[in-house]
Amino acid sequence: MKLHFLDRSSHEDISFTVKKNSYPYFLRIWHYHPELELVYVTKSSGTRFIGDSIERFREGEVILIGKNLPHMWLNDDEYFSDSGTLMAEATAIHFKQDFLGHDFLEAPEVKNIKELIEKSRYGLKFDSLGEKTKNEIEQLDRGSSFEKLVRFINILNDLANHRRKTILSSEGYLNAFKRTNNKNVDKVYEYIFNNFDKKIVLGEVAEIANMNPSAFSRFFKRVNRKTFKEYVNEIRIGYACKLLSEHRYNITRICYESGFNNISNFNRQFKKITGKSPSQYLQHHKRI
Repeated sequence: MKLHFLDRSSHEDISFTVKKNSYPYFLRIWHYHPELELVYVTKSSGTRFIGDSIERFREGEVILIGKNLPHMWLNDDEYFSDSGTLMAEATAIHFKQDFLGHDFLEAPEVKNIKELIEKSRYGLKFDSLGEKTKNEIEQLDRGSSFEKLVRFINILNDLANHRRKTILSSEGYLNAFKRTNNKNVDKVYEYIFNNFDKKIVLGEVAEIANMNPSAFSRFFKRVNRKTFKEYVNEIRIGYACKLLSEHRYNITRICYESGFNNISNFNRQFKKITGKSPSQYLQHHKRI
């Protein structure tokens, strides 16, 4: 599963973009971008992937995705049928963390919005959100630029004050794709994402980081709070969960598609990371 960078930046003289998406199915690309993304799904259902979170989604949900957090909405199989009667619709708002300037979030009056944006790096789901806020999101493309800006700040304030928020991705996964000032380290993360389904040799990865294997292992564990091997296994199991949820392959094939070279190790790592065996995970997903 290749990770793609998508350009969501605005090429107009505006601080955020609002787009109404209406397609037979959502974009089937595992991707990331430096802009935050607020999504209100108005029609469709399927499986949502945000970082290492894999959950069912249905119409009516509102999600806030932090910058550079990989994500994808995968519609159910019926959306890809030849009949073409179903539609996937959503309102998506993209904005930079400093869309109102570097100092805006330092104002005491918007402390709650600053905290919301900081938490968004994990991905947030807003449970039992009122229809008023949802309608404001859906209608944000209307009115003058100034009116839209004021309404958007009010939306962020409402979301910040909403009590029922669910954090989606884990801290361990988040560390994997964080941007650093070291281009060699960034290349390491990109290499892992693009090659986790193949054999990964520690020495080769350490060479990308311009370190010897021992120094790289110590560095990686200090930054990610887990060993390099543990981290790669978590990425592989996250991908295995995705494949299981799609019901396209049997467990044995998924083992090898995810980068494991024997089924016993795959089962052991899957149970260790998810708390379930692959077959238990599959049965649980079918009931959702």
